[in-house]
Amino acid sequence: MYLPMLIPHESKTVKMMSNKGRKCLLLLSLLALVVLGVVNGEYLIGVGSYDSTGPAAAVNLMGYGNIQQNAAGIHFRLRARAFVVAESPNGARFAFVNLDAGMASQLVTIKVLERLRSRFGDLYTEENVAISGIHTHAGPGGYLQYVLYIVTSLGFVKQSFDAIIDAVEQSIIQAHNNLKPGSIFINRGDVDNAGISRSPSAYLLNPAEERAQYPTNVDKQMTLLKFVDGESRESIGAFNWFATHGTSMSRDNRLISGDNKGAAARFFEDWYRSALGKGKSANRSNVDGLLLIEKAQTIGATGGQPCSKTSSRSSKVRINDGSLFVAAFCQSNVGDVSPNVLGAFCTDTGKPCDFNRSSCNGDDTLCVGRGPGYPDEILSTKIIGDRQFKTALELFKSAKEELTGKIDYRHAYVNFTDIEVELEGNRVVKTCPAAVGAGFAAGTTDGPGQFGFQQGDTEINPFWKLVRNLLKKPSAYQEKCQKPKPVLLSTGEMFHPYAWAPAILPIQMLRLGQLIILSVPGEFTTMAGRRLREAVMETLISNGNGEFREDLQVVIAGLTNTYSQYVATFEEYTQQRYEAASTLYGPHTLSAYIQEFKKLAKAMATGVKVPRGPSPPDLSSVQISLLLPPPGDLPPPGINFGDIKEDVTQPESKTFKMGDRANATFWSADPRHDLLTEGTFAVVEKLEGERWIPVHDDDDFCLFFKWKSENYGLNGSATIEWEVPEETKPGIYRLRHYGSSQKIFSPTEYFTGASSAFTVS
Repeated sequence: MYLPMLIPHESKTVKMMSNKGRKCLLLLSLLALVVLGVVNGEYLIGVGSYDSTGPAAAVNLMGYGNIQQNAAGIHFRLRARAFVVAESPNGARFAFVNLDAGMASQLVTIKVLERLRSRFGDLYTEENVAISGIHTHAGPGGYLQYVLYIVTSLGFVKQSFDAIIDAVEQSIIQAHNNLKPGSIFINRGDVDNAGISRSPSAYLLNPAEERAQYPTNVDKQMTLLKFVDGESRESIGAFNWFATHGTSMSRDNRLISGDNKGAAARFFEDWYRSALGKGKSANRSNVDGLLLIEKAQTIGATGGQPCSKTSSRSSKVRINDGSLFVAAFCQSNVGDVSPNVLGAFCTDTGKPCDFNRSSCNGDDTLCVGRGPGYPDEILSTKIIGDRQFKTALELFKSAKEELTGKIDYRHAYVNFTDIEVELEGNRVVKTCPAAVGAGFAAGTTDGPGQFGFQQGDTEINPFWKLVRNLLKKPSAYQEKCQKPKPVLLSTGEMFHPYAWAPAILPIQMLRLGQLIILSVPGEFTTMAGRRLREAVMETLISNGNGEFREDLQVVIAGLTNTYSQYVATFEEYTQQRYEAASTLYGPHTLSAYIQEFKKLAKAMATGVKVPRGPSPPDLSSVQISLLLPPPGDLPPPGINFGDIKEDVTQPESKTFKMGDRANATFWSADPRHDLLTEGTFAVVEKLEGERWIPVHDDDDFCLFFKWKSENYGLNGSATIEWEVPEETKPGIYRLRHYGSSQKIFSPTEYFTGASSAFTVS
């Protein structure tokens, strides 16, 4: 890239030089390249971000398997955040995407790669692209291709799917277009009190000598990358990996949310904007409160007004022009780690739940984990997000160790239903077709299941066996292979109307100097993740001829490229708690992963390729969608969409203070007509002179957009609720709503409306 600019070998001046002079110029030029490398960094780096928020109404939220948990608004928006690193314009590179979703999807990965291929050729492929979910349980579902994962969403939801693949593609494009010389720094540190084991009894089944190697039964370490522009020396982004579940928001929540990791990302990105002088800061002096109140009382609601498709984008506080700082909080070996750090208690007695079964007198529905803000799930989300953010910020500020060295990657597809695994003593065992056990139906302390199942069940009662057999009776081979798991659903043997669970899984290793990222398509428990990391590290060091040092760092990127539920250790599998009952491919699933990843590691260490393996299916052509689209919209007589239904109620003091909630409700239409991608349904505006300036939108933690369908779906109400944050400046404010409507056989129309003004003091 730089050599032709630094060595003008075709110029007349160079041609007239002696050989000695040319050699001198070449040496000086090479020296300049070395200096440039120090100044501009070791790599080409780029970051990108794009709105991935799906439909905010009617679509089931993915994660808890609660068929009644359908979206009814937005707490804050979801995003795809990407970084691309390359050795040179034509050298090795990879793209990593952190997706605010429950998990990655094989079908999403397939379609994103198709789009990237049409745009970039072979630059980004299945080998060097990783798409990793943060595991929020508050994102719209229906975007996975296997039956088990789309039952509660009533099948495939194209709108959810399209929002995600658009965002992943656009985030990579943005990161690619932003590539520039830069440096990457790595740092590590513990996050305190952001995760506890939700299956401590299963963890205790692991060998005592193994447990003695670790101080706690969860991994507390966060590993952070800091990306620094080589020319300006300004930071452009930060990505980190840390394990805790996205279950601070409960199974009863109906607002789209990135949960604690999405919150942490929002806090970090806003901190950076504020640090650059672009954020919000309070100035509480020289404000005459009485004059403000008098003026606010003269400003009424606007009424509903037509607007354009892109009007809401002009009200965004953060304009996504490709220059935004990107902070991503990525998932790791999260299988048995809960953010509900106060522990699990019985809702009827207030006492701790049964240690082994996580139930209360045999009833698992009464055993529920408590977050640090209990009983306020929003507060719990904020606290756990803030704890991750504060650790990340400390690591970001103190990061000094620079990553240098090769960029490399290995990827393979493996059929996990029939792998021969060699154990110690030359004993050979096999994995099984996918299946879930009775403990799967019991759920966890983060979200209990139903129908009388308990974690640790090793038997299934006759009634549920009958129901199971009506769907598909497991084969004798399957029941023997999966023992001691009692097979509740033999998903690997179920193919009607199409496959219920994956058989072929992608495994992937990404190398960035002395950092190795393991892309795993599921949720490894704490000890399972530790074993995998150790095995890969040992293989790289022992086969790398000194290329891999003892300071090699290995992180697990969980829920990446596809989803295949959980991976427990062999010992944990024997207890059949939720994580073990959801370990699809039998008791030797982890051993199979370790064996196959060691093959990738050895190939990377020795510089050889690995076989691609069998292709996973593309099931897009057979997907079934049962969710009805929104009906045509019709406001009540004499009403326009955007009109106020319930205006802001003024507090007794005539002014709002920090921590108060201001809300207004508007006549509105189904938000599925247009997702307002990179726009907003809700805005807080502040009067500055004669102009209304947006200060918060629905990507802010303090602002809520709540939707309610009414009158048989012909119309509904949108409530905008603002919790006044500490940094709010005194002044005159109002709430604004944007939306879209569609009459039958008519084009989409867009509208907006604002509430009466009110003051904050």
